[in-house]
Amino acid sequence: MVQYAGLPILEDGKRLMRIVLLGAPGSGKGTQAALLEKKLGVPHISTGVLFRTAVSQKTPLGRKVKSFMDRGELVPDDLTLGLLEERMMQADAECGFILDGYPRNLAQAEALDSLLERLGRPVEEAIQIDVDPEQVVARIAKRAAEEGRSDDSEEVVRNRMRVYQEQTAPVADYYVEKGLLTRVLGTGAIDEVTQLILGVLEQGAAERSA
Repeated sequence: MVQYAGLPILEDGKRLMRIVLLGAPGSGKGTQAALLEKKLGVPHISTGVLFRTAVSQKTPLGRKVKSFMDRGELVPDDLTLGLLEERMMQADAECGFILDGYPRNLAQAEALDSLLERLGRPVEEAIQIDVDPEQVVARIAKRAAEEGRSDDSEEVVRNRMRVYQEQTAPVADYYVEKGLLTRVLGTGAIDEVTQLILGVLEQGAAERSA
């Protein structure tokens, strides 16, 4: 095994790291996942991107996804998992992944475990990015104004936050029970948060190889 940025790479080159990023909408998961993708060399798999791609293509599945997104509701599990499995089957995901936006509830967490067990690629690290809820609302509202996104009005965002607290927050406890979760504060500068996450990954890799 060789090392890259302090993290393990298998000599056959088939895996680098399998990561789930958790956190409220607007907590910075997508930003951090994109940075980690460049640093680790594994693909950032975002359910949000998968959803928007399906919507932009105006497929029957995309129209179903859009109806949920416009109301600020979670896309049903079967639609989400189907899109995710298709993405996981692509060649670049064989070397690892940074999963952003999934799982969003306990049923999805269990379904993800079943999928990855079947693929022989279980999650190695789950990282929760913690931020203040009001900061999240302000951050998303600013992004919505800049990008003109209809699914990010303040009313929709606050509904998404309520849904998150009710359905998604318990996923962190699921990964705690599996011994995989580490929390990091997402209130610092972007680079500072990235370094915190890399530190977590390096420590976890060291413990697994010990």
